[in-house]
Amino acid sequence: MTTTAHTSVLLMTYGSPATLDDIPAYIKNVYGGREPSEEILTEFRRRYNLIGGSPLIRITNEQAAALQEELNQQSNGVHYRVTAGMRFSPPFIADVVPEAAAGAETLVGIIMSPQYSPIIMSGYIKTLEDAVADLERSDLTLKISRDWHLQPYFIQAVARRVITALNRFPAEERDQVPVLLTAHSMPKRVIEREPDYINNLKQTAAAIAKEAGLADDRWQFCYQSAGHTPEEWLKPDFADIMPELQQQGKKSVLIAPVQFLADHLEILYDIEVGAREQAEEHGIFFARTESLNTDPLFIKALAAVVHETLAQS
Repeated sequence: MTTTAHTSVLLMTYGSPATLDDIPAYIKNVYGGREPSEEILTEFRRRYNLIGGSPLIRITNEQAAALQEELNQQSNGVHYRVTAGMRFSPPFIADVVPEAAAGAETLVGIIMSPQYSPIIMSGYIKTLEDAVADLERSDLTLKISRDWHLQPYFIQAVARRVITALNRFPAEERDQVPVLLTAHSMPKRVIEREPDYINNLKQTAAAIAKEAGLADDRWQFCYQSAGHTPEEWLKPDFADIMPELQQQGKKSVLIAPVQFLADHLEILYDIEVGAREQAEEHGIFFARTESLNTDPLFIKALAAVVHETLAQS
């Protein structure tokens, strides 16, 4: 554990079960301590088994390593250390903080979601603030990222993924492929309290479409990954759009998430398996963009977010 004075950065994301045996504890954490039904556990075991487990934690650690290298290459004398912590699975944010803060003068928490919601992100913020408070260190400054949904490098990185994916289609059809820019659905009750979050998602989608050179009639914003609860979730889901595309005579579709920053269940199952099946059931050829993961341009985006967060008063 280093004691050299430095600025520490902590990447915070959702987490995932390390093995199929870890699924019950993970889902219980996601459910706020409530025991999930056996039906839910069976379904999640099936999904995680089908994709061979989630790579989210591994990729987030790789993003942390890449960001540390990028920040130190850009550094004007400041030394950076970057680690990762999860909200609902080990390594938990609270468990990572003591080591992340050791020797640091400033700790920067980066929520791995470009679109910011005080309600949705409050769990990350409270967990990090409480963990830092437990250190009882008056010499440590804590700063936490907020909204970065229009960060230029981030927009460019996703737009390049869209262009690359479209270029894989045959030349005679790539200019006609509809593009669905997706985000995780939310319960309607949450968004009624905080409409700015959805507006930010839609602004991100519009900025990506513009950067990728998509005409307004080529792309559509929609949702995915609605939860397993009886309440009303935001629509349209991409499942609702597939029959519409079929009726319009479309032969193919490209799905591009505007919110997810790494491969995980919502990409590898909800899109790669679920959306593909829905498209093919309607006679539509399916493709998706590659996730950002450790894309160098995206790592530059994260570095810019760190600097912007440090500049906050």
